[in-house]
Amino acid sequence: MKYLTENNINNYLINNYGYNKHNTNKLLKASRETAKQYKVKSIDIFFFMIENEPIKGIHTHSYGFNTSEGREVKNTFKNYYNN
Repeated sequence: MKYLTENNINNYLINNYGYNKHNTNKLLKASRETAKQYKVKSIDIFFFMIENEPIKGIHTHSYGFNTSEGREVKNTFKNYYNN
């Protein structure tokens, strides 16, 4: 996936997990807002939340676990998603 759009998010989730139980609009907006706050790409935030992939430029993982900064990014994303 090159660009983060509602359609791409939906297709990605269906192709990789067989279903989509998330609100794709909320996923898109939360990814974009979190990305602005941490000055990274929204697609990186999306893959961090869905696949737990590290984000370049932010120390999100240590020995395979989330660091305090990684947990902060997740909490920020969750706040944007739920509001």
